[in-house]
Amino acid sequence: MEAESRQWTAALVVIGDEILSGRTQDLNVAQVAVWLNQHGIRLAEVRIVPDDLNRIAETVNALRAAHDYLFTTGGIGPTHDDITVDAMAAAFGVPVVVHPDARRILEDYYRDRPGGLTDARLRMARVPQGAELIPNPSSGAPGVKMGNVYILAGVPYIAASMLEALAGKLEGGRPVVSVTVGARAPESDVADLLRETEAANPGVAIGSYPFFREGRYGANFVIRSEDGELAKRTGEELARRLREEGYEPVAGGI
Repeated sequence: MEAESRQWTAALVVIGDEILSGRTQDLNVAQVAVWLNQHGIRLAEVRIVPDDLNRIAETVNALRAAHDYLFTTGGIGPTHDDITVDAMAAAFGVPVVVHPDARRILEDYYRDRPGGLTDARLRMARVPQGAELIPNPSSGAPGVKMGNVYILAGVPYIAASMLEALAGKLEGGRPVVSVTVGARAPESDVADLLRETEAANPGVAIGSYPFFREGRYGANFVIRSEDGELAKRTGEELARRLREEGYEPVAGGI
């Protein structure tokens, strides 16, 4: 019973100067969050850090100690500024080595490709000593697992492929179920109603997300719970009370 009620958490470190400069728009936060929720793990914290070895190592050590899992995206490619592996090794206090299985994977992947396995491409076989590999069906170069830290590629479709390879391999709780109720109701008008509904239904959390469409204000109220039936009942109750108060429902709500 204790295992069922435990809340598993993870953090995500997005690594890269290109994210902080705005040149590249990050897409990994959303897909990592969705994937984690499917495994009953809540993404509790996200940090974006530059390509700075010390900053990465400090952030990794802080977050891996604070959460059950830590994921990182970015900085494991073939170029000189891909320093995530080096930073991870510094965080764990171990040297960087070429993983023999990673080297074999890259040799096979590049055998019939122009240029073959160059020194630059071989950088993608480097791991902190003692690390395990995360399969990468998309582009050959594997991800890396070190303790409770999972090092993924920054390219979203490759990161997604690595997450698929991890499916079912992490311990977690129950996924959080979300139910959305939409209404033409300004948040300030229904704040007390939302608070009362949440208090009357222990085990749910209600978030409010305003919108402005077709010249009118409204909001989507999202009910979240690990108990799917409870989330549904609470959503139905909230939708009924909003109708009774005279607020028009909007498409997508209950």
